[in-house]
Amino acid sequence: MAETAPPNPAPATTPGREPADGEPLWRDALGVCLRDMRHDRGEKLTDTASRAGISPQYLSEIERGMKDPSSEMIAAVAGALELTLTDLTVAVAERLQSFQFTASVASGHRSAYALAA
Repeated sequence: MAETAPPNPAPATTPGREPADGEPLWRDALGVCLRDMRHDRGEKLTDTASRAGISPQYLSEIERGMKDPSSEMIAAVAGALELTLTDLTVAVAERLQSFQFTASVASGHRSAYALAA
């Protein structure tokens, strides 16, 4: 009898690299940011990957958090999306901060945050 996959599988993680306290890994937040930015531009994987000089499969794996890309690969994809490394780093950091804020509220922890517009 064949086994079926659960309807909403958890994101894949590398053995020995489990997130602490459910905090997402950098590569996961990076991948989500890159995918969102690519979608915001209305681009296909093949478009962005071609400009970055990588395969669409590799870009897909980066976006899904399956690969830990080198700094050169991150710079190539950022450049293909017309982003600086600083812009991309800030976007990833904001995503991680947003996750931490959401997690602390969900767990009942109260913390003071100052938000700037």
